[in-house]
Amino acid sequence: MKTLAQRMGTLVWVLIFGGLFAVGIGVGMERPGGWYHWVFVCGGAIAIVAGCTLIWVRSRMSEP
Repeated sequence: MKTLAQRMGTLVWVLIFGGLFAVGIGVGMERPGGWYHWVFVCGGAIAIVAGCTLIWVRSRMSEP
């Protein structure tokens, strides 16, 4: 496996699991009248989408 593919694979898993962790923290911080938990939820969702997009990019690479 080439270095770029290894780094991309590592980045994919960090983004997906980090995003899931951030979403979980955001849900746990939810309080009535509070808005700051949405920062974690939205940031985590963006990280998950970025990780899934990188999986698609990785599958389209000519030499995995």
